[in-house]
Amino acid sequence: MNAPQAPLDKLLAADDAAAASSQPRLQWLAHNAFANLERWSRFLAPAPPARMLKPSLPALAATIATLYVVVASMFALDAAASDWASHEPGWFRGLFEHITKFGLSGWFLIPSAAALVFLAAVVSPSLSRRSQGVLTALAARCGFVFLAVGVPGLFVTIAKRLIGRARPFVGGHGHDDPFSYRPFIWRPDYASMPSGHSTTAVAAAIAIGALWPRTRLVMWLYALIIMASRVFVLAHHPSDVIAGALTGAAGAYLVRRWFAARRLLFCIRDLRPYTGPSWRQISAALHEVFAGQA
Repeated sequence: MNAPQAPLDKLLAADDAAAASSQPRLQWLAHNAFANLERWSRFLAPAPPARMLKPSLPALAATIATLYVVVASMFALDAAASDWASHEPGWFRGLFEHITKFGLSGWFLIPSAAALVFLAAVVSPSLSRRSQGVLTALAARCGFVFLAVGVPGLFVTIAKRLIGRARPFVGGHGHDDPFSYRPFIWRPDYASMPSGHSTTAVAAAIAIGALWPRTRLVMWLYALIIMASRVFVLAHHPSDVIAGALTGAAGAYLVRRWFAARRLLFCIRDLRPYTGPSWRQISAALHEVFAGQA
């Protein structure tokens, strides 16, 4: 791994975790997980310098351009797209009703959270320093994916209910009205903008692509399919999908800079990912974990 060692050293298990080794095994694991999660959270919690969260000029220009496309879509595309989707073949919509379920945030949040808790439970001073470093680096990646998907997802969950935009063909008396809004109503049929699925898909594409660049093509193909599926199943207008994509991209970008400010996972200068542990190193570290519990 070519990441600076100092930031990861601060995340390694504290010596006091060894004191719990005399406790029953499950109780010790729970204690160790809580201690590690608390320490890792304290390391991440302080806000980085404001300059680290300041958007670059290209990012700002892309945001403005995307907002323009969102507004233009409301006038030029939304109603036409909903009308087209309402006449699509039943088999086509049925197919995308299944596909669109893969845009739920649980596909990313649950595995990353489970892996993070597991790693927090097993990283301890009883392991070699190399294994501690490998598993801690892996935990940092799981935590990054969880936050990069979860933070913009939480924001959208609240914002869409405050905005109160009607979903396609809701409140339009038989026709789609892209300008039907009922702010602060907090109802799912008036929670169209931004699209939560699109937010999740784009945030995941950026987060996973940032850590493992070779996955970018596959992840962006996944994101585009999920975005299109929301229109095909009449859950959203195109402008909702674009707004969700913008939110997911912005959220993942900010979380990435948050980590980079601590020289964790990403280079502080250009946000390039540090090389992570290999499968071979992870396998060896996990072998040490399970061998020690035998």
